[in-house]
Amino acid sequence: MPIFHYKGYKKDGSPVAGTIEADGLQDALSGIREREIFTKEVREHTSRGRRWLPSGDHDAALLPPLTRQLSTLLVSGVPLMEALRSLSEEHKGFWKGLLVDIRERVSGGASLSRALEGYRSIFPGFYITLVAAGEQSGTLDKVLDRLADFLEKQSSVRSKVRIALIYPAFMAGVGFAVLSFLFAFVIPKIVRIFESSKSALPFVTQILIFLSNLLVHYWWVLAVAALAFAAGVREIRRKRRDLIDAAKLRLPGNLVQSLYYARFARTLGFLLEGGLPMLRALELSAKSVGNAVLEGRISGAAKRVAEGARLSSSLEGFPPVLLQLIATGEKGGRLIEVLGKAADSYEEEFGRKVQQALSLLEPAMILLMGLAVGFIVLAVLLPLFQLNQLVK
Repeated sequence: MPIFHYKGYKKDGSPVAGTIEADGLQDALSGIREREIFTKEVREHTSRGRRWLPSGDHDAALLPPLTRQLSTLLVSGVPLMEALRSLSEEHKGFWKGLLVDIRERVSGGASLSRALEGYRSIFPGFYITLVAAGEQSGTLDKVLDRLADFLEKQSSVRSKVRIALIYPAFMAGVGFAVLSFLFAFVIPKIVRIFESSKSALPFVTQILIFLSNLLVHYWWVLAVAALAFAAGVREIRRKRRDLIDAAKLRLPGNLVQSLYYARFARTLGFLLEGGLPMLRALELSAKSVGNAVLEGRISGAAKRVAEGARLSSSLEGFPPVLLQLIATGEKGGRLIEVLGKAADSYEEEFGRKVQQALSLLEPAMILLMGLAVGFIVLAVLLPLFQLNQLVK
C-alpha cells in the first residue's frame, strides 16, 4: 500500500507534516481530513525520496543489537512509536535515516512489518514474516527477542570466520608486497650486472629476468588481466551461481558444507519455533542457506512435504546423520529441539574445520614464501658463481 507525505495546518493554524498509508490519493486526502488537518501539499512516497539509502546488507552487523534494543524497549512497556524514536535518536547516519522513515510509516498507520517491507535488502524475509506473526499474536516483544538471539548467533559465526582469516590475509599481503618490491626495484639493478657480462645466463636467471621485465614494463597488462578475471568471476557468479556453489560443495574436507547445514538447521528450527508453518519455514530456510544447489534441494523437499511426505525422507543429498536426527525429532515431536542441537553440532564442526584448514594454510604460505625467496637467491647466485669461474 502506498505511503503519502503531507503538509498542512491544524484547526489552530499551527503547521503539521506527516505520512499516511492509503490505496490512492483520494483515500489519502480523506484520511488526512479525518485527522482534522487542512492539507497544503500531498505527494506519494517513492524510492527516489530515499535514494540516499544504500542497498544491500553492508551494515548488517548493526541489525542484531538494534533488534535487541527494540525488544528491550517493548518488554519494558515503551510504546512502539516511542521506542522507534529513541532508537533513531541514538543512531546516526544510515540507521538514523532508516529508523526515522520506518517511524513515519508507522505513524501514518502502517504496521511495523509493512514498514519494514520497503527495506527487504536490509531486513531478511524471515525477519519481516516473524514480525508480522508477532504483531498478529500480540507477542512482538518476544518475537524480537528470539530474532535478536538468532541474528547474534549468525553474526558470531561470521565474526569467527573473519577473525580466523585476518592472519593469513595479512601474510599474503605482506608476501605480495615484498615480492613486488624485489621484482620491481631490486632485481632490475642486479640484472644490469649480468647483462653487461655478455655470458650465457642460467635458465633460472633468465626466468627471473623475464618476470622482472614483465612486472616493470607490462604491469598494466597484469592489472587489466586481473580486473578482467575478477569481472569474469563476478559475471559467472551472477549468471551461473549454481556452478560456483556446486564447486563449493566439492571443496576438500567438506569445509563449507557444515556451515550450510548449520544455517539450514538453525533457521528452520527458529522459524518453526516462531510459529510458521512447515512449508513457509522451508521456503525461508532455503533462501537463507547461501548455496543455490542446497536451496534447490530444500525447495524440492518442500514440494514433497506438501504432497504428504516426511521432511527426513524428502531432503535429498543431505548427510545421513542430519536426516536421522530429523527423523527422530519428527517421531518424538521434538523436531525444533533436535534442529537446534544439530545446528550447534555443525557450527562446532565448522569451527574445527576452519581451525584445521588455517593450521595447514599458515605453514603452506610460509613454504611458498620460502620457495619464492629461494628461487630469487638461486637465480642471483648462479651467475655470480659463473662469473667467479670466468675470473679464475
